[in-house]
Amino acid sequence: MVPMSDDESKVVVVSGGTDGMGRATALARLAHGDHVTVIGSNEAKGRALEAEARRRESPGRLRFVRADLSVVAENRRVAALVADTTPVVDALLLFANRPRPHRVETTDGFEYTFALYYLSRHLLGEELRPLLEAAHRPVIVSVAGVGVTAGAIHWDDPQLTRGYGPVKAQLQAGRANDLLGVSYAERYGGVVPYVMYHPGFTRSGDLSTLPAPARWVIRVLGAVAARPVARSAAPVVDWVDAPPRDALTAIDRGRRLPSTLKTLDPADARRLAAMTADLLSRLSTGGPVIHRRPRPCWTHRARRT
Repeated sequence: MVPMSDDESKVVVVSGGTDGMGRATALARLAHGDHVTVIGSNEAKGRALEAEARRRESPGRLRFVRADLSVVAENRRVAALVADTTPVVDALLLFANRPRPHRVETTDGFEYTFALYYLSRHLLGEELRPLLEAAHRPVIVSVAGVGVTAGAIHWDDPQLTRGYGPVKAQLQAGRANDLLGVSYAERYGGVVPYVMYHPGFTRSGDLSTLPAPARWVIRVLGAVAARPVARSAAPVVDWVDAPPRDALTAIDRGRRLPSTLKTLDPADARRLAAMTADLLSRLSTGGPVIHRRPRPCWTHRARRT
C-alpha cells in the first residue's frame, strides 16, 4: 500500500473496523480516496468488507489484516506490517472492543477486556507513533466511554482475578482509555493530537460473545433508542481531515469535556503508564503478569470437641 501523491489522500489505520462504527468509518474514508488498513479478528467479516469496498468502486484502497489484538505480539506484528507498506500514518482510529460475559485470560496472561479494549490501544499508539509523527497533520481517535465517571482502575487487581463482571471489566478498561489519552497527550500531543470520543448509545459493534438474552435486549433498545451508526461515526470521519489543534480533546456525545474531569487525572495517567510499562516488561522477560495472592494453607486443623 503506497500513499497517493495528492495532498487529499490519507493513510488510515482502523482497529476493530469490521463492525459498526469502525466499518462505517473505514468505508467513509475509502470514499474520500484514502488508503485504509482495517484490523479485525474475523476473517469472514474482513473479506466481506473488502468485497464491499470493491463493489462500491471507491477511489481509495482498503486492505484487511486479520489479527487478534488481545495478544501483545499481534499488535506489534500489525504495526510492523503497516510500517513495511507506508512511511506515514495520517490517522489511527481505535474502535476494537468485545465484551466477555465471563473472565477470559489471554495467552499473555492478561484479562481479555483489559488486553483488547485498553492495552491494544496503548500498543498501537506507541508502535505506530513514528509513522504518525511523520505525517503532516496526524491524529489518533479513541472511541470509548470518555465522560462516563462510573468504574475505576482496580490498581491492586487490574486483571480482575477476584470478582470479575463484564460491566466491571468494561468500565475499568474505559477509565484506562481515558488515562491513556491524558498520558499520550502529555508526552506526544504537541505532534500527534489525541481525541477521545464517546458517541453515546449506538447500534454498533459485535454482540456475538454475549448471551442470547443480552443480545436480544441490546437489539430491542437499539431499535428504539440508539443513534444511527453513520451519525455517530461522522465526527471521526471529519477529524481525519481536520484534526483538533489541542494536544487532547475529549468529546462526550457532542459536548467538549474539561480536562479537570476526575477521570482525566494526570497523576493517575502517569501511574497507569508506569503500571502498563511494568506489565509489558514482565511479559518480555517471562515473569508472571498477574500477581496472585497466596491462598491460606493449614498444616493442621483443630478439631472441635
